[in-house]
Amino acid sequence: MPSRRRVVITGLGVATPIGIGIDAFWEALLNGRSGIRRIATFDPSGFPTQIAGELPPFKLEDCVPKSYRKSAKVMARDIVIAAACAYHAVRDAGLNTKCIIDRGEATGPPNVDSTRFGANIGAGLICADLNELASALSTAADDNGAFSLRRWGAEGMTNLTPLWLLKFLPNMLACHVTIVHDAQAPSNTITCGEASSHLAIGEAYRTVARGDADVCICGGAESKANPMALARPQLLKRLNTSDNAAPERASRPFARDRAGMVSSEGGGLVILEALEHAQARGAKIYAELVGFGASCNTKSWSSPELTGNGIATSLKKAIADAKLSSDKIELIAPFGVGTEAHDSSEMAAWNSVLGSHLSNIPAICTRGALGNNGAGTGAIDFAALVTSLHRGTIPPSINTSQLDPACRFQFVQNDPRDSRASVGISVAWALGGGQCAALVVRKFTN
Repeated sequence: MPSRRRVVITGLGVATPIGIGIDAFWEALLNGRSGIRRIATFDPSGFPTQIAGELPPFKLEDCVPKSYRKSAKVMARDIVIAAACAYHAVRDAGLNTKCIIDRGEATGPPNVDSTRFGANIGAGLICADLNELASALSTAADDNGAFSLRRWGAEGMTNLTPLWLLKFLPNMLACHVTIVHDAQAPSNTITCGEASSHLAIGEAYRTVARGDADVCICGGAESKANPMALARPQLLKRLNTSDNAAPERASRPFARDRAGMVSSEGGGLVILEALEHAQARGAKIYAELVGFGASCNTKSWSSPELTGNGIATSLKKAIADAKLSSDKIELIAPFGVGTEAHDSSEMAAWNSVLGSHLSNIPAICTRGALGNNGAGTGAIDFAALVTSLHRGTIPPSINTSQLDPACRFQFVQNDPRDSRASVGISVAWALGGGQCAALVVRKFTN
């Protein structure tokens, strides 16, 4: 079997409540900013939880060619977020894709073969636009004001655009991104909750490593800052309902007084590239992706395995795939959603994999600043880990000063810290207790 190609990270594109674009996001992390606020896009007063992480204003027209703007009518919020992440990722990587050329922003000819440009994008269960749906449903009421299935079929459905469903299919994130950037190599969509973007990056890594593509755009995006996405975790009693008056401290991963997670929106797409392809075009190289591991906890669809076995398995597989021992890990990015059961499960996993070495390793957790971004969470964490290694700086992890006594993570407090770490690992897992995935990155050396 031929040896696998080396795969490097050449572009990072993120859209988060504290900043859009890797530079704005990183600067906000360094300054310890929080993106959790009272919900502004709809009236949350009927919900026990009235806070979330919402993206700062941005326009789709700034991320796609002028000729593609008409497609906005069939792009749900999740898709728009993915389009923004894709634009920032290819710009950061210096790729002259069809989008960049059509927008008149290219500094030269195309520098990527579209037939060798792939995509793997994680997505969530895209929530319907309630205003749009309610407007159509209101025309399907009978004479007594009750919903009538007969009238819905005869009249109500006709008040939805014929392409309405295309806004809410999870594969449409990858569909629009690949069309806009003309990525014609293997494309895939992964829908495994919060593990989606790590799994997507891992699959893209394998695609490039085995030679089926030279470049892949990968990661994930999701909006969980809407009524339907808020209702689901509320029914499962996962949300923090006690800190509506203090939103900036509501998301407290691994804290002794953690009170539940905070929903959010956002995502990240990264550019993975075969080393020889990146070097041939003189690309900036952030780091090298050297290991990927995935696993599944089959204990329950609704709760985590308290031993953390599934998470531990993915960590062990990633470290082994990188041909490293656990004592070589120098920086970690734990997930830390902020619920008692989930945090306890993750702490058990890290303890079992890294043992006493865990107390000597600095850690980064973005949940305190961002909340849970669903399918986009892992890619944001991955971008933070890669940037930290690349810049030799560890940002503070807010709301982690009062940790659970069982927690041995070494989070940076208040001010950024210089770092010489060269190997890092990031993990993500679905809250339902299912899929888990881990990625190992290393500072690039020839």
